[in-house]
Amino acid sequence: MQNSLRDTPVVRANNHTLSFILLVSIKLSFLSVFLFLGRPVDITCMLRQTSFGITFSIAVSCVLAKTIMVSIAFKATKPGSPWRKWVGVKLANGLVFICSLIQFLISVIWLVIAPPYVEKNFHSEPGKIIIQCNEGSLVAFWFVLSYMGLLASVSFIVAFLARSLPDSFNEAKYITFSML
Repeated sequence: MQNSLRDTPVVRANNHTLSFILLVSIKLSFLSVFLFLGRPVDITCMLRQTSFGITFSIAVSCVLAKTIMVSIAFKATKPGSPWRKWVGVKLANGLVFICSLIQFLISVIWLVIAPPYVEKNFHSEPGKIIIQCNEGSLVAFWFVLSYMGLLASVSFIVAFLARSLPDSFNEAKYITFSML
C-alpha cells in the first residue's frame, strides 16, 4: 500500500486488528458446537450456551464496529467535519470491548444465579432415560439470545443506513445482506 494512502479515513476505518478478532471469534463460535456433542456433564452444560453467546457477540460486535467506522470515515472526509475526532481504532476497539463485556456479564450472572445442569429426562421417550442439559434460568438464557439479536439488529440498521456510501468502498451492502 502506498504511504500516502495509509492514513486516509477509509484505510483507518478498516481496522486489521478488528478483522483478526472477527475471524477468531467466528472460528471459536463454530468450535463451540463441539460442546453440544457427547454425554453432557455439568461443565459442558455451563459452557455450551455461554461460550457460544460470548464468541458470537464478539463477532457481531466487530461487524457493528466496522460498519460504524466505515460510516464515520466517509462523514469525516468532508472539510471541517466534527466526525474526524471519532475516526480511529480506539472507538472500534472500545465498542467491541463494551458490547462483548455486556454479554460476558449477562453470562456470568446466569452462571451465578441459576447455571445449566445435567438432568435425567424420564418422560420424553417411554422406557428410556435421556441425559440432557437443563438451561437453569430460562430468563437468563433468553437474555443471552436477545442480546445477540439486539447486536445483530443494530448492526443491520447501521449497515442499512450506510448503504448509500460510495461504491468504491461499500461493505454496508454486504453487511446488510448478511445480517438478513
